Amino acid sequence: MSDSFYQYLMTERNSEGVDPIAQFANNAFYDQAFPKQSKDFDTISKYLEENAPYLPSMTIFDEAWERYQARR
Repeated sequence: MSDSFYQYLMTERNSEGVDPIAQFANNAFYDQAFPKQSKDFDTISKYLEENAPYLPSMTIFDEAWERYQARR
């Protein structure tokens, strides 16, 4: 069984990174309500649009999702 998107995203964490995906991962780590078990694009996208002020652009999520899909 493949990892959830959140599990993948945590592999992108870098506390000193300037890469937007690393910053997204760092912030998602502290987001207690992030849908950590989800593998569903629509569920995660909706959550981020409604609840993630730390994500300046959904294109960052889209790029992270593409990387996630490539690793599955």
